[in-house]
Amino acid sequence: MNKRTSILVILAVMIVALLAIARTGRTAGKPAAEIKIVSDDIGGVVTSSKGPEAGVWVIAETKDLPTGYRKIVVTDDQGRYVIPELPKANYDVWVRGYGLVDSAKVKAMPGKMLNLTAVIAPDEHEAAKYYPAAYWYSLLHIPPKSDFPGTGDKGNGISEKITDQGQWIENVKTDGCEACHQLGDKATREIEPSLGAFDTTLAAWDRRIKSAQVGPMMNAVSVRVGRNRLLTEYADWTDRIKAGALPPAPPRPQGAERNVVITQWDWAGPKEYFHDEISVDRRNVTSNPNGLVYGVHEDSSDFITVLDPTKNTFKQIAIPYKPGTPMAEPEELLEPSPYWGNEQAAVSHATAHSLMMDSQGRLWTAAATRDRSNPAYCKKGSSDQFAMSFPISNSSRQTNVYDPKTGKWDLVDLCTSTQHLMFAEDANNTLWFSNPGGDNVGWLNTKMYDETHDAEKSQGWTPFVLDTNGNGKRDEYTEPGQPMDPTKDMRIKVGFYGVSPSPVDGSIWGTVLGFPGAIVRLNPGSDPAHTALAEIYEVPWNNPKAPVQGFSPRGMDITRDGVIWTVLSSGHLASFDRRKCKGPLNGPTATGQHCPEGWTLYRTPGPSFQGVTGYGSADTNYYNWVDQFDTSGFGKDTPIATANGTDALEALDPKTGNWTVMRVPYPMGFFAKSLDGRIDDPKAGWKGRGLWSTYATRTPWHLEGGKGTTSKAVKFQVRPDPLAN
Repeated sequence: MNKRTSILVILAVMIVALLAIARTGRTAGKPAAEIKIVSDDIGGVVTSSKGPEAGVWVIAETKDLPTGYRKIVVTDDQGRYVIPELPKANYDVWVRGYGLVDSAKVKAMPGKMLNLTAVIAPDEHEAAKYYPAAYWYSLLHIPPKSDFPGTGDKGNGISEKITDQGQWIENVKTDGCEACHQLGDKATREIEPSLGAFDTTLAAWDRRIKSAQVGPMMNAVSVRVGRNRLLTEYADWTDRIKAGALPPAPPRPQGAERNVVITQWDWAGPKEYFHDEISVDRRNVTSNPNGLVYGVHEDSSDFITVLDPTKNTFKQIAIPYKPGTPMAEPEELLEPSPYWGNEQAAVSHATAHSLMMDSQGRLWTAAATRDRSNPAYCKKGSSDQFAMSFPISNSSRQTNVYDPKTGKWDLVDLCTSTQHLMFAEDANNTLWFSNPGGDNVGWLNTKMYDETHDAEKSQGWTPFVLDTNGNGKRDEYTEPGQPMDPTKDMRIKVGFYGVSPSPVDGSIWGTVLGFPGAIVRLNPGSDPAHTALAEIYEVPWNNPKAPVQGFSPRGMDITRDGVIWTVLSSGHLASFDRRKCKGPLNGPTATGQHCPEGWTLYRTPGPSFQGVTGYGSADTNYYNWVDQFDTSGFGKDTPIATANGTDALEALDPKTGNWTVMRVPYPMGFFAKSLDGRIDDPKAGWKGRGLWSTYATRTPWHLEGGKGTTSKAVKFQVRPDPLAN
């Protein structure tokens, strides 16, 4: 062998070695002896036929405890893992990851080393079965921009009311089809056999959206956007997938994503879904250390579910309501459910939507306590100052309060309707309520209510009035739809969806659903019935002064310095900083698109709809939350979005624009509508901190496992490295 040949051989060997190390998600492994575990850990190395497997999940599940329990971690760059702090039990342990199929389940107990063998997927179709719903949903065909505005049933099948492609996307995502459950999971991208036999997939979809108690709601969404065109697009989507179409592959967890520890507890029954949970007074995140976690079920049942994460148990507490309170969903079905037949899955009257914990550990919920007709003091002709200013005839939800120490409930009558609720940081512990279907915002002075138990005296509400004459005070105003009068102010017909009091100046912020949607700031003033003034800031849309366009906010929260964060149907997490506005904040031009410079839009992770340009992810982001006090470990004021199509929470670093995706790989279908953070022990590092959420899909029978699968309480923790215990 000559010198030149020897060099070539050496180079070839080096290249082969480098390629072996550089395989996606894999590096040369170190011996398992470097992994340190204690008596309540399970640890080891995950390898496949291709070597150590990096960025894959190791799942430990048991049914030995009082309720179903599982803990999930991610392997490091050498395939090593440690599952920490496991309760004593027998566990099934296995590996799941992109590019793999599930490995065989291995029996194990804490305190043991356990090396696992991952299984490479035999083909792309088998691998894709583990991809989150949004990756499959990205295959949906979106009508081109040239089809808008719609021309109706006699034209292109799109409703004349849908004027823009973005408005169509809004309705097939968070403000329509995905407001309640994922689209793109196995239960929706395929036609379930129990639905029946049909000549065409379009006929199957036509029948599907009439199913169960929510059939009228699903059907109404289809009519709103153009029923025939919507069903045609969904049928085409399903047919193409059946013919073998595959979505793009998601990336494996990287960086800090490999430090995430997920703990789950089964709670509630197979028909119950959650809307919100709460674990702490969000103003004082150390106030309920290692305490109970509470969740409410909106339309599905009239209970608060209570998890004890230290004992691994849960119980349910009935929510009271007065006779005559209507049922939340219709008792009669358009068509039977393919899962439950003619059986009612939703039986709630209280329809408790959201809840908050106060400084005493009591739970306040937005819930129906009576029929919808308001007391006389709310209506026209009343001498109540708020009713004289703006009478309200009906309300769909009021509020109630439960004291875990005494086990007693108190039903609090309100004039305004409620949905989300949030405590202000003021001396009155004022509780503010959103009301997305209305045209006012209401509040309750809980300090006064505790002292007097007088609901009428303790509450208030106001319409939203813009200072369009620019004199800095509220005057006589024009009504919505009337021409602007330069001598008057202007009332706008909006209702808050999300609501957040500012810790900076006491102003109240809320999101307004729709297209392009908006956020609104309310300054209550000294006499809110007469002094409250609003400012409206639309999401930049078709605005040449905005570098990034977006539309349709839903959830929202606020930082300690008053910056608003909201998720958009356009596939963005957006911030709005009022301090950046250059023009006047009131007057005749301050009616929506006057402060594009206040907005910053960040594209959320995940694939785009195929063929669609100018928008963000096909993922759906239902709500978001700001970690004001660093309960996650990502830093104070970190904004976190619920990633409802990708089984995840997504934390953003605004300084870099980088995301940390905290994915829940099992059971597939994690769909959060709320989250909060709690510090159980400030001295315990990552072990004393965590985020709490729940599987909040309205259709738990769509989750991996199918009918009988229940919602889970989910705790997220971020450790310093994948082997920390």
